[in-house]
Amino acid sequence: MAAERVIFRKVPEVTALFWVIKLLTTALGESTSDYLVNDFNPYVAVVCCSLLFVGALALQFWFRRYVPWVYWLAIVMVAVFGTMAADVLHVVIGVPYWLSSAAFGVALVVVFWLWYRVEGTLSIHSITTTRREVFYWAAVSAAFALGTAAGDLLAYTARLGFLAAGLVFAVLFVAPGVAWRAGMNSIAAFWISYVLTRPLGASFADWTGKGQEAGGLGWGDGPVAAVLVALIALLVGYLQVRHRKADELLPVGEAANEFAARRPGGR
Repeated sequence: MAAERVIFRKVPEVTALFWVIKLLTTALGESTSDYLVNDFNPYVAVVCCSLLFVGALALQFWFRRYVPWVYWLAIVMVAVFGTMAADVLHVVIGVPYWLSSAAFGVALVVVFWLWYRVEGTLSIHSITTTRREVFYWAAVSAAFALGTAAGDLLAYTARLGFLAAGLVFAVLFVAPGVAWRAGMNSIAAFWISYVLTRPLGASFADWTGKGQEAGGLGWGDGPVAAVLVALIALLVGYLQVRHRKADELLPVGEAANEFAARRPGGR
């Protein structure tokens, strides 16, 4: 069997800015999906977003190391395409939210079980091989799908409304961080909060974008999506500049190795 190809770490450090951008991308996924499906041909929108989703992931796998704009582009497309896919399950096929929540929850558990069985860790700090990256993105996609279904279950089926659901998910999102400070396993705390970013961001996106008759502020999905795109672009641009400056501080020999690794397919 061929040895697993070793790559530079492919994911960002988990900082406060990481969580801010992650929440913005989940909100963007909700507002963009609703805008495209409601204002354009939904079938064309789904096909186009699915192609962009595949393309963004292919680009992420093409590079051998973490590149901020590439990584966050993939996350954005997971958010947009994942929201559309979840909506198709409920609106078109008629799958109830409780059933899709349970199914996606099982899918995430299976991904984690396989990942741990094969690699012996679920830490995102260990994403240094292509196989581990495959497990990582499978977990990200399943976590997003679970968060989508759970958010809709609470907002619609439980009839809490967008703002109330958002506040509930905000408390739940912060809870693992508090528990981690008290001794909770850091990997478990991370993934629980990661799942909750989706319903949290989406609830506030719906609250700001949807009409007042639906319990929102009525700003419109399109304008909300545009503001979110601008904010994400600004923050990711900052990360990209900082990332480039960090590369410039590397010793000459180490910088050469980093340059070779940054090239798609570089060894």
